[in-house]
Amino acid sequence: MSTKKRAQRLIAAAAVAATAAFGLSACAPGSATTTPQNSGAVSTDAPKGKVTLNIYDETGFPVTKDLADEFTKQYPNVTFKVTRDSFQNLLANTPRILSGADAPDLIRLSTLGTTVQDGLLTNLDPYFKAYNWDKFPAGQLAGSRMTSKGVRGEGSLWQFGIGYSVTGIYMNNKLAAKAGVTSVPTTLDELEADLQKAKDAGVLPIQTGMQDGVGTFTLQALINQYGDKQKLVDWMFNKSGATIDTSAALKGATKFQEWAKKGYLPSDVNAINYTTMVSNFTSGQGLFMWDGNWDAANVEKALGKGKAQFFLQPGLTADSKYVAMGTGNTFSIPAKSKNADATAFFLNWIATNKQARSIVVNVTGAAPGGDPSETLPTVASGTLTKQALDLSSKVGADDGFVDFMANSTAGIYQGSLQPNEQLLLTNKITPEAFLKATQAFYVKDLASK
Repeated sequence: MSTKKRAQRLIAAAAVAATAAFGLSACAPGSATTTPQNSGAVSTDAPKGKVTLNIYDETGFPVTKDLADEFTKQYPNVTFKVTRDSFQNLLANTPRILSGADAPDLIRLSTLGTTVQDGLLTNLDPYFKAYNWDKFPAGQLAGSRMTSKGVRGEGSLWQFGIGYSVTGIYMNNKLAAKAGVTSVPTTLDELEADLQKAKDAGVLPIQTGMQDGVGTFTLQALINQYGDKQKLVDWMFNKSGATIDTSAALKGATKFQEWAKKGYLPSDVNAINYTTMVSNFTSGQGLFMWDGNWDAANVEKALGKGKAQFFLQPGLTADSKYVAMGTGNTFSIPAKSKNADATAFFLNWIATNKQARSIVVNVTGAAPGGDPSETLPTVASGTLTKQALDLSSKVGADDGFVDFMANSTAGIYQGSLQPNEQLLLTNKITPEAFLKATQAFYVKDLASK
């Protein structure tokens, strides 16, 4: 993920153990009833002749440009045109972009929405077979699958991840010392004790914001600890009968609101967006910040090496299995792409080429994913990026990766989570009402498919 707007995707297996243990099941390719747009023969040969690949990406995700430049060095006949837009505009305009006569060859697509049912994407099953992507951990691609009925996690493959994330908590070591926090917490109770220590010492306990919904990181991190993660996964993957209105979600939402009431969050939390949150934290405002590995290099550059730590959300007990949000930075090939084979070759190159895999890690802080037998890029020891990669391995070993709540439906992030969490944090809605409103929007949004 990038250093900007990554919260809005609410978006990792970094080692063999992590990639091998992504815990979401996936059906075999081609099991959906949807008719693949390109179900015939495909070519895995390197592009021949002069080719220009058009990428439509979001603002603040520089890795695509860096990867494009490296690819052109290795294949000089292939050049790229990268167009960028804000995440909000991408969400609003994706159907128009995909259906237009000048559709790009590759587009950043955080959530599938109705694009599969509307026939707007290239089915990647033939490439899955041709490039032996079956060597990838099945769970790594699970969130990029969808059936013709709109159920995620199974069916045909429609997306490909460029880097895989893991979310956790950043801690400012200088502020920790001021608050008397000597080590990272290993239980939720210890975490709450540290929050109170910080407040008592005049240190803001949590740096976050809800203007654009970034606080959802914290909310979901709490929900993840209180119950069976599969129930949440089923809801995010739109399984029939799934609901967010569970005891685990109620406990998480209640705790989140309690933290706001106790003054653990900024007093102007609803006026802070993602960019401001990170800027505030890296300028020394906040003991903890819930964020992802994509900001590891950014935080370290601002605070200095060894001045911060990155750790996983602690569970109810010290021996609780890790559960953390982590998913791929997903892209899709539009059905109207004029260069589907060349684009798929580029995607496979990203997952298999040594230089490309290093670019993904060094630029985004995310794990490269792909075949677990592929050599992992070397990362300097003692860095936050190295910490994040090691933590990814621990989450993977516990089969603890889950998707982001914001990816549950195409509209739920801006239409429900963001505004209703603002009400939750200002005590204008109860946790029970928050969950009922979230579920009602979810049902309505799915019904509109």
